[in-house]
Amino acid sequence: MILQHAGIPVKGASSLKGRTRRARRRTKRASLIKKASKQRARRRPTSTVMEQQRSEHPSLVKPLRCIVKLGGAAITCKNDLEKINETHLEMVATQLRQVMISGSSSSKVPGMDWSKRNGKLGISVNVDNYQELSESSSFIVVHGAGSFGHFQASQSGVHKGGLERPIVKAGFVATRISVSTLNLEVVRALAREGLPSLGLSPFSCGWSTRGKNIASANLSTVAKALDSGFIPVLHGDAVLDELQGCTILSGDVIIRHLAEHLKPDYVVFLTDVSGVYDRPPTEPDAVLLKEIAVREDGSWSVVKPPLEDNHVKMTAAAHDTTGGMETKISEAAIIAKLGIDVYIVQAATTHSIRALSGELKGNIPDDWLGTAIRFAG
Repeated sequence: MILQHAGIPVKGASSLKGRTRRARRRTKRASLIKKASKQRARRRPTSTVMEQQRSEHPSLVKPLRCIVKLGGAAITCKNDLEKINETHLEMVATQLRQVMISGSSSSKVPGMDWSKRNGKLGISVNVDNYQELSESSSFIVVHGAGSFGHFQASQSGVHKGGLERPIVKAGFVATRISVSTLNLEVVRALAREGLPSLGLSPFSCGWSTRGKNIASANLSTVAKALDSGFIPVLHGDAVLDELQGCTILSGDVIIRHLAEHLKPDYVVFLTDVSGVYDRPPTEPDAVLLKEIAVREDGSWSVVKPPLEDNHVKMTAAAHDTTGGMETKISEAAIIAKLGIDVYIVQAATTHSIRALSGELKGNIPDDWLGTAIRFAG
C-alpha cells in the first residue's frame, strides 16, 4: 500500500487503464456509427416514397409521339360565353384523326360517341364496324378553356386563392363545371372521328400546386391510358394550392410538365392565329416570327426573320386568368430547352396538319406559316 501511495504502480494498473480507454473508444465509435446510420436512413427514400415517385413519373411502354395543345380561342368563340366553335373543333378532330390513324386520311373510321345527340331520336350502332380497329399513334391532347371557365374564375377570383371566402368556393365549383363541360365536348368530337379518347381532369387525378407551381401531379393514369391504346385528353383546371388554397392550372403549364416527364418527339400548339408575332397580330405591320431559338439559360431570341431590337410585345385578354401568349412562349421555351421542338400554328389549316404530322422536324419550309421554337444548344 505504501509503495502505491508513493507513486509506484501496482502490477496490472496500467493494463486496466488501457482497457478502459479502449472500451470508451469502442463505445464512442459505435455511437457514431449508429448516428450515421440514422442519418442515411433519413436521407434514403423509403420503399413507399420510391413507389410513389415511380407512380407519379412512370415510364411509357410505347414512346410518346406528340402532345397537342388545343388553344381555347381556337375551339371556342372566346367572346361568347360557353360557346364552342363547332366548325373549328370538327376540323381539328378530323386532322388529328388523319395524322394519328395510318391510312385514314381519305376515309372515315367507325365513331365512338354512342351517346344521344340533340335533334336525334335515338342511338344507332353497327357492331359489325368494330370487328377490327386501326391502331392510333401515341398522342396526348390538352385543351384550354377559351370561353369556358375563364369568366367564372375571373369573376370569383379563384386564380387568386382564398377558399375560405364563399364566393371563391362557389367560383371553384362553377369553374370546374364549365371546363369539364368543354372537356366532354372535345372528347366527343375526337370520338366521333374514331379516336379512342378519354377525358382526364387534373383535379380528379390529384394534381395540385404550391404558389401556382405544380406540387403534385400523378401521371400514372395518363401513362396507363396511353399504354392501353387510349388518347388522354386533359384540360386547364381549377386545382387546390398548398399556399393560397386554390388557383387555376393552365393547359400550357400542364403540357410543360407532361413533356418534362413523358418526353414526346415534338409538341404542337394549335391557336387562333398563325403563330407568334412581334406584337398583337391585329396591329398594323405585325410580323410573324418563324423561328425562335432558346439558349441554355432559358432566354430566347428571334432567328427568323431578323428583328432590329429583338423586342416582342405581348398582351392577354382581361378575362384570361392564365397569362395568354406570354405564358405560352415561356412554357414552350422550357420544353424546347429539353431538346423537344415546339410548333405554334393556326388550327384547322394546311400548316397545322404539317406540324401535327411531324413533317417539320428538319428544316422549316419557307411556305410554312407558323412559329418553331427550338433549343439553340
